[in-house]
Order: sequence, then C-alpha cells, then structure tokens
Amino acid sequence: MRLDFHKNHRLLYGVALFGYVALTLLIAVGPALWVDAHNAPLPGSSPLTPEQLAGLKVYVDEGCLYCHTQQVRPLPQDQPFGRPSVPGDYARLRWLDAWQAPAMILGTERTGPDLSNVAERQPSEVWQYMHLYQPRSVAPASVMPAFPWLFRVEANPAPDAVVVPVPPPWAPAAGRVVATARARALVAYLLSLKQTPLPGGAGMAEAGAGAAGAPAGGASPGGGAGAAAPAANGAAVYGSICASCHQAAGQGLKGVFPPLAGDPVVNAPDPTEQIHTVLFGLQGKVIGGAHYAAVMPPWGTQLSDDEIAAVIDHERTSWGNHGPTITAAQVAALRKAEAPAGGGGGGGGGGRP
Repeated sequence: MRLDFHKNHRLLYGVALFGYVALTLLIAVGPALWVDAHNAPLPGSSPLTPEQLAGLKVYVDEGCLYCHTQQVRPLPQDQPFGRPSVPGDYARLRWLDAWQAPAMILGTERTGPDLSNVAERQPSEVWQYMHLYQPRSVAPASVMPAFPWLFRVEANPAPDAVVVPVPPPWAPAAGRVVATARARALVAYLLSLKQTPLPGGAGMAEAGAGAAGAPAGGASPGGGAGAAAPAANGAAVYGSICASCHQAAGQGLKGVFPPLAGDPVVNAPDPTEQIHTVLFGLQGKVIGGAHYAAVMPPWGTQLSDDEIAAVIDHERTSWGNHGPTITAAQVAALRKAEAPAGGGGGGGGGGRP
C-alpha cells in the first residue's frame, strides 16, 4: 500500500525528515529566535566597537572558541571565572554572517580557561600580545598553541607600531616582533570581555566569589559590612591575578613585568608604596635600572581590603622576602585617604576579578 511504511521507503524517509525539521524548528530554532528578539542588554553594557568586532571575527577564524568558553556556570568550579552568565550578557551579539551564529562563541570545551571576564583577570595589553605570540613566554606550563602569524618581525618598526617585548629565548634572532592589525583587533576584543555588573548590585563577588576567599556576604572593597567571610588566601589571590605577569616564583620578566622577589618596595618597613601600587596601579616605573612600560592595573576596584592585605602579606613573606606584614585596616585607610575625588577608589560590589 502507498501508506505502508514497511513498503514505501519514500514515505518513511519523508515523514522522518519532516518530523526532524518540524521538531527542530519547534523546540530549538523558534525558542532561540524568540529569546534573541526579547533579550535586553544589561544596563551599563555597550556594543562592540568596529575594531572589537573585527577582533571577534579573528577570534572565531583562529578557532579560539574550540578551547575557550564564554559561559560561566553557577557551579563552584566556575567561580574563579566571574559571576554566573545570564542571557543579557549575550544580548548585543549578532550573527557574524549567514553561517556563524552568536551561540558558537559560548564554546563547549575548556582546554583553556573561560574568557567571559578575562579582561578583569588579565587587563594588561602587553601580556595579551606576548601570550598570543608565544604563550610559554608568560605561562611556562601553558598548552596553548602560539599564533606567530598574527605578528611580523621587523628590523626597524614604525614609530606607531605595536612592538611586543618578547623575552629570550622566544624572541627572534634579529628584528623586533610587531603586532599586525589582526592581532591588535583580537587583543581589543579580548580586553572588551568584562562582565557587566548585574542590576541591584549583584556583582562579581556576590555572584561568583572565587576560590581565593572573596567576600560573598555583602562585603565590598571599602571595608565590608555584612556576614563574616572566610579569611582571604593570599597565595590563591596571587596565583589567580598576579602570577601571570610577576610569575609563580615572583621573578617577573625583565624589562616587561618587574620581579617581586628581593624588591626593595616589597621588603620596605613602610608598606605604603606597595599598598598604593596594588590599589591604584602603576606605569612607567624604573626598577633595578630597567624601565617597565607595561601598565600595572589598579586592583582596588576588584579586590577587597582583606584580599589586598592577604596578597601583599604573601608577597612580603615569600621567595626570600622579609617585609613586615600588613592588615586590612591599613589598606582601608590608604584607600580612603587617596581615593580619587568622587570615585571612592573601591566602588560597590568588588571582590574577586
């Protein structure tokens, strides 16, 4: 019979195909399009600039999404990556072309860390360039492949060229490493990946307190009212946000990121300069005869007073250093005394980056 599935293979395969397409449209494509059309961006977020959008295309073209996710789950193991992701985080994403949907950027595997909030964890432009050119130059144990084709080696770079300070033994035998337009766009995109605080003050600390012991009970960088939080773990804070530049043993990278082991400021009886540097950042400092042009970001908006005291104490008592330890009260006093006018140095809802 014509309607007999056992004898009419065209009918069998036609019904199966139609059913598959209909179910896909009904339970996958339709809801996704509805969510995309009714998903409002988070207040305070901004669309990608043309350069950042070009960097997103480089990100996809180079396969970064195969090893990195951009979706933080509400699970303890995801807490170091930021607060749990919400639909509004992706509301500004649009199709790159007819075949590349925004959903692909979320990724499926974490061979490397999640990048949803990478610009808060690693805001150094210099570090990002070095990491792309040769990941082992800043992270010796990294398994990430190098992307040297995003750079050129030039004997005499132009004055406006972005020169990457690659240390030996990864630097070329002759010439200097210069970032191409694709590398600059990709770094611009990576540095745009900052989670927008949720409405109502639910920021990074409240929604995703990290393994380093970030305050989760309403504590803020300014001093922390609310329920008592676990003591901050200075070694964990250092490993999370400091070691990528200053290295695990505090040796730094000469001419790029200064050493902390044996540093006079770290060992000074008066900790004011070190506290100020961690709170408000630093750039263009000459240390041990070497000029360091890379920006030390201000961590006062990301770390609580307890965390800053803990990480400074870790630096002052590690790698042969012998500086006297400090307290969170000292950090709070300097934060209050030297906060920019109207800025409040700390801001609400800080904590782990």
